Amino acid sequence: METPATTLAQASLPAFARGLFDHLPRADQRRWAHIYLEGLLNTPGKKSVRRIAETVSGSPTAPQSLQQFVNASPWDWMPVRDQLAGWVERRLPLRSLVIDQVILRKRGQHSCGVHRRYLPSTGRSVTCQVGVGAFLASDDSAVPVNWSLLLPRAWTEDPIRRARTRIPDSARAWPFATHALELAGQAATGARSRLLPVVADLEGSSGAGGLIGRLDGSGREFVVSVPGKLRIVPGGGGRMAHCPVNASFLGPVLPAYSLHERDPGFQVRTEEVALPGHLDVGTVTSCLVRVPEPGPGAALRTYRLLVVRNSAKGRPAQLWLTNMLETSTEDVLGLAATLPLAATAVRDMEEQVGLLDFEGRSYPGWHHHMTLVSAAYAHRLLSSASRRRGIHLLPRERMLVAYAGAGP
Repeated sequence: METPATTLAQASLPAFARGLFDHLPRADQRRWAHIYLEGLLNTPGKKSVRRIAETVSGSPTAPQSLQQFVNASPWDWMPVRDQLAGWVERRLPLRSLVIDQVILRKRGQHSCGVHRRYLPSTGRSVTCQVGVGAFLASDDSAVPVNWSLLLPRAWTEDPIRRARTRIPDSARAWPFATHALELAGQAATGARSRLLPVVADLEGSSGAGGLIGRLDGSGREFVVSVPGKLRIVPGGGGRMAHCPVNASFLGPVLPAYSLHERDPGFQVRTEEVALPGHLDVGTVTSCLVRVPEPGPGAALRTYRLLVVRNSAKGRPAQLWLTNMLETSTEDVLGLAATLPLAATAVRDMEEQVGLLDFEGRSYPGWHHHMTLVSAAYAHRLLSSASRRRGIHLLPRERMLVAYAGAGP
């Protein structure tokens, strides 16, 4: 039976779609964009092109037209993402821009960028694509508004593969750090209000020191999870030998670090802090450090290193680095707690709007699908109509469970 809430939801989706897709040059593109979006939201089970066409359109040519729209139609996804970011910004009390890697498992070897990758979290290798997503995050939820596709050299250096999947000449086998910087820069260009602090997980990334320096040099505030092997210069004076974080700061008694007395700028502070949500208390040890950047004569910038231990949970210490030197520990940890919201959003997108159901193989098709899936998820999560249907923001308790389990 149709309810007022259902009617309101149906009425709001066309307006949402018009706001995103009105710039598309052809009427058929705008029509199929709306149909694909509606199908992602309303098709039960797997959201294949065929099932979407059956759910939303009675036309026998709809599957072919939808496939053409997503995979081959030459529409620009960046204006859609820019409109989506503005729509989300008007509806969420934003705290951070979370940049994270997303593993998209695939079958077969022909989808653009697909490769075998070892996942430390499972101890297994999987066939997958790797996306790098930029998520606008509040205290409770995160919504993806931009994407990059990580391409291995086996794809970028193979002219046949590049031509077959229509990889643009500008795309290269860039590391995560380069993708993250590009996404942060695009977010800054399109920002409608203040620049949000960047939150990212660099624990498993090569070139973390270079990314940290370039983020800081761009004027962006950040809170990033860093690996124990990151090399640092303790203290503010830069007179220490370079030390790996795990040797310097994971000892049982941090204030007893043997070199700190040689540098009066090296001061250690340990405090008991209520972790986000005030459900538990952790011990946070912090000090100022410098991170050597690659290249001769590179500057040594000053950052704040936080070592977070939660003895009640019995988990490994978490290492966070930030350039927000005057911000309270509680606020820095509050920003850090937005990081796992991206993974939560990805799991929900897999279950709700067909994140993994894309059947195309091209580079533009991947970007088109990720744009449309992100729009569907944002509408489902944040539209006033969806809220009336009982779809709410993620509860704080769920976020905290994810935060507590996100140790290195």
